[in-house]
Amino acid sequence: MRFLAAIATATMTLAATQAWSQDYPAKPIRILVPFAPGGFVDTAARIVGQKLGERWGQQVIVENRPGGNGFIAVLAAAKAPADGYTLLMAHTGEFVVNPAVFPNAPYDFERDFRPITLINDAPIAWVVNNNAPYKTMQDLLAAAKATPNKIGASSPGNGSINHLVMEWMGLTHGSKFLHVPYKGGAPAMAATAGGEVPAGIAALSSAMPHMQSGRVRALALTTAERTPAFKDIPTLKELGVKEVEASIWVGLFAPKNVPQPIADKIYGEVAKILELPDVKARFAAGGGVTGGMKPAEFTAKIKRESTSAKKVVVEAKIKAE
Repeated sequence: MRFLAAIATATMTLAATQAWSQDYPAKPIRILVPFAPGGFVDTAARIVGQKLGERWGQQVIVENRPGGNGFIAVLAAAKAPADGYTLLMAHTGEFVVNPAVFPNAPYDFERDFRPITLINDAPIAWVVNNNAPYKTMQDLLAAAKATPNKIGASSPGNGSINHLVMEWMGLTHGSKFLHVPYKGGAPAMAATAGGEVPAGIAALSSAMPHMQSGRVRALALTTAERTPAFKDIPTLKELGVKEVEASIWVGLFAPKNVPQPIADKIYGEVAKILELPDVKARFAAGGGVTGGMKPAEFTAKIKRESTSAKKVVVEAKIKAE
């Protein structure tokens, strides 16, 4: 009898979940963002949120909760009801870098979240001031190898993915730069463009205004392939640095226990949105490529990158500030 009762209960629960998912969304949806308005992640949330609102006929609210290395927004999303009405738009920093740099991070990717899909994947670029003597990435790498810790390279901050890539270069290629951290990508690129430091490693979107003004030159990308918007910039792999591969991606996440039918419904809609020509064009304007990965593929990508990040943090002895 207990066995039959358990089956009946499970059947009723499944039926209720399916009915609930068919009605979803029946009220406004929040997308939490760990950064202030106007940035890389916020822009992705607003592009996708606007399209979801149009398709579903429900308001999609982008709620910015900056601060605390992203912990504030991520924790709020992890603790939100698992009903699909609170989602999280986050990036490489929250789920690859933070767990590596902060061993006691107050959230856990696998325990607390269900990945929906990759939204946007953007290259990281090595750039130099236009007056710097380094004409190619090979020139820059050779100089950093010959004079360890002498050539300054800017980054958005200690423990950022940019910083990890810089240290990764030293560990695998022997090219050791003098890390010069700033409080964000904009001041880091301004420092390189102004000649305060000769080199820098930045999101391509942060470097683009200075590239267009002719104050910096992009020498290489850290992604596996060239980006369609800048096909003339080679990758590190093409230049022989095959071990180092990284990007700054943005992804959509839900609390862990969101019912599968609702997660599937969100993924299906977002995947269609990311195929729209105007959406692709908006992300391409920042040097990015739209995603649409299935959840399992996205999960595998995060785990793979997390393993690499933790290895670099340990071997380079990177400490959070």
